[in-house]
Amino acid sequence: MPATTRTTLRRGLAAAAALPLLIGALASCGYGSEAKNDDDATKKVASEGEKLSADTVRLGYFPNLTHATALVGDQEGILQKELGGTKLVPTTFNAGPSEIEALNAGSIDIGFIGPSPSINGYVKTKGTNLRIIGGAASGGVKLVVNPAKIKTLDDLKGKKIATPQLGNTQDVAFLNWISEKGWKVDAQSGKGDVSVVRTDNKVTPNAYASGAIDGAWVPEPTASKLVSEGAKVLLDESDLWPDKKFVITNIIVSQKFLKEHPDVVEAFLRGSVKTNEWINANQDKAKASANAKLKDLSGKALGAKVIDAAWPSIQFTNDPLAATLQAQADHAVKAGLLKQPELSGIYDLKPLNKVLKAAGQPEVSDAGLGAK
Repeated sequence: MPATTRTTLRRGLAAAAALPLLIGALASCGYGSEAKNDDDATKKVASEGEKLSADTVRLGYFPNLTHATALVGDQEGILQKELGGTKLVPTTFNAGPSEIEALNAGSIDIGFIGPSPSINGYVKTKGTNLRIIGGAASGGVKLVVNPAKIKTLDDLKGKKIATPQLGNTQDVAFLNWISEKGWKVDAQSGKGDVSVVRTDNKVTPNAYASGAIDGAWVPEPTASKLVSEGAKVLLDESDLWPDKKFVITNIIVSQKFLKEHPDVVEAFLRGSVKTNEWINANQDKAKASANAKLKDLSGKALGAKVIDAAWPSIQFTNDPLAATLQAQADHAVKAGLLKQPELSGIYDLKPLNKVLKAAGQPEVSDAGLGAK
């Protein structure tokens, strides 16, 4: 046999011998349905948990301590573990409206979000797109002020106080508090007996440091960031609510995803329930885990002084505290930011209550606002 032929034959045999290894290597990169016909990949998925009816579930949340269920559940892999072979694909947002737009556009399937965006999103689509399927957190909102300018609540009159955004959850709460004081403020412009200055949470500390604002009604960790710069907590919003509880973070889902993938929704809720259980049983570890995820997302962790002050004011709960959602909607109506909404059907807590019952935990109420 000529030398060139022998060389070609050896190369062919080597390539043939290497082919199974190459196929195995490529298959090990597969996930879910793409790998269902390959034994190695199937074993890999099975070892991680059986894939559910969806290949992926796209999750939205904020890099905020009030979204720590998402932060910790993602960081510790608790959510992914319950989803098994269905891959969790997280995306972060900085404002409720953009997350609602993503849900409406089908860019995300499930999200952690505040009550006001939940209400607005439900109303704008006439109840056709989202459902609230669980709670995540209560509290974590404070009125913090410059103690040199403001010493009592009455001193707020004539001062400039920041809220994160026109019509957002904290903005509505502050406008309602002003109204109950008997003071007048135009909700749209923020002008009146108190100047309500809508300021992004990211720039609020700089606005405070420059003297552009005299205080802020804001969620954590922004409130504790201001305190670390010399501000004083004048009021914790929890003190204004029965049992000091009010919803600050909901879990929402698109109705299409809920209908098509109820098994994925149920698995996700098992993950959120187990995450809250782990957080409440391991406060220090959970705080560190949330901070590690914040660093991963933003490139910078919160300082110990900030997170240690912020963390205790947030309660992590599976209960969506539905009665307080209705109250917050009523506050927005009173402020002139919202027409009286029809919220019947905004909740579907059947999957959550199924998960809670299986875990031996008490079921939660939709306050008469559940889907039929």
